[in-house]
Amino acid sequence: MTRRQFYDWQTAGGGGDVMRLVDILERAEAAWCVIGGLAVNHWAQEPITTADVDLVITSDKLEPVVRALEEAGFQAERFEWSVNLKRQSGVSVQISTEAVYQSFPARAVPADVHGILMRVASLEDTLQGKLLAWRDAHRRPSKRQKDLLDITRLVEAHPQLQALLPADVAQRLQQQSS
Repeated sequence: MTRRQFYDWQTAGGGGDVMRLVDILERAEAAWCVIGGLAVNHWAQEPITTADVDLVITSDKLEPVVRALEEAGFQAERFEWSVNLKRQSGVSVQISTEAVYQSFPARAVPADVHGILMRVASLEDTLQGKLLAWRDAHRRPSKRQKDLLDITRLVEAHPQLQALLPADVAQRLQQQSS
């Protein structure tokens, strides 16, 4: 079974939806990149399957891209900090509209994630995004725990990131490894 087939199996055919998403983003010539769990999967040693596709698109291309995605069968729901999209599969797409992520696409790298070519936030930006998510007190405790796990996975794969961790996070990771 290929990585793409495994991803499709885990997400009820999500690979097709993700490939359609990437195609629309590229045809729109949008500056974009995945963040969150998919970005962590690229940078970590071992991927963990996620049905969430978190990404950022520069604000100048957001509306045309959302329209194109809707025309391609994605259903959009708008929130204060995101536009969430769903199509036929088990994949949920969340486009972050938070200003803090707007610079990430400029530093994105091309990557093969689960057998799908896409743009991924840089290693440092991926860590920064996970730190921001972990610090968000409004997130469910289970999501915050996964964010901490993702930070751990990034640091294990790239020990130089330890120097970029805030003291409280470094201490928390140290406690977990003891």
